[in-house]
Amino acid sequence: MKNILVTGGAGFIGSNFIQYILDKEDDILLINLDLLTYAGNLENLRDCENDKRYHFVKGDIRDRALVGKLFAQYDFDTVVHFAAESHVDRSITEPEVFLTTNVLGTQVLLDAAKAHWKLDLDNKYARDYRAGVRYLQVSTDEVYGALGKTGMFTETTPLAPNSPYSASKASADLMVRAYHQTFGLPVSITRCSNNYGPYQFPEKLIPLMIHNAEKDKPLPVYGDGMQIRDWLHVKDHCAAIWMVLQAGKAGEVYNIGGNNEKTNLEIVRLILAELGKPESLISYVQDRPGHDRRYAIDNTKITTELGWKPAYTFEQGIHETIAWYQQHRSWLEHIDSGAYEAYYERMYGVAT
Repeated sequence: MKNILVTGGAGFIGSNFIQYILDKEDDILLINLDLLTYAGNLENLRDCENDKRYHFVKGDIRDRALVGKLFAQYDFDTVVHFAAESHVDRSITEPEVFLTTNVLGTQVLLDAAKAHWKLDLDNKYARDYRAGVRYLQVSTDEVYGALGKTGMFTETTPLAPNSPYSASKASADLMVRAYHQTFGLPVSITRCSNNYGPYQFPEKLIPLMIHNAEKDKPLPVYGDGMQIRDWLHVKDHCAAIWMVLQAGKAGEVYNIGGNNEKTNLEIVRLILAELGKPESLISYVQDRPGHDRRYAIDNTKITTELGWKPAYTFEQGIHETIAWYQQHRSWLEHIDSGAYEAYYERMYGVAT
């Protein structure tokens, strides 16, 4: 049996990953450690609550005592680290939270994994670990910075983060790499492009625009809306993570991209057309500081070495995603709390 610690499993990608694994694997135990901040929502995992292969623990990845206790109690052989502050806008107003959670929290997990898995813990020169253990750091293409009109990020692209969020993720990635280089800890790092799909918190582009369009409210578009992103369906991302855990080489980075470059404005117009709403709802707002113009992922390494490839076309994925949010209006309404209203107004200068 594999005993897997999933951090941030109540969030968007983490909850989709837990559902993906429970649907796929029988001989497994998943422990979901999540602090349940604003983006964590146990409603995402309502169907898993009574599954004996799944257990939820509310807690902070920065809590060394708790993390150590969980390693001792459940004897994890795998860590999949999703937990992170992840919204760029929030990192501009609250950078310290991103530093402590994304960097120091990652170090706590690395220390616990090393302490629990290393065979000769007192020997600083020893590099032997229990067979089959793996720490996987889920990261982002934003650590690479921005691209021009051409080119793509590869695993060897120098890190050049441009926001406090991406800087905190790049720092965490470098700590993961250092623990492999210095201590021999068996690690993998995945860096994905923009995810979309069910259960995404409505501060992110696609669910935000769906939510507002359905209510005939303004759709705030930063600057001219011509920022380009590569879009990856969250289920394709989950499949890629599982493949890296099964067959990825320790110490390696794997880029995960969906081969779907779209401008933000294209996405917004597509959503409006799908919902039968007028483009007059688009409201251009002042661009955010340090807004990267273009990202694009070269996923050649994971497709050629591990055999993964995206299963979703963007047309299929976005159609299903819009339909999911239409069918789960109550999920969105529960999230649309007073605290979120205040944040939205602070970020965009308009009320929801």
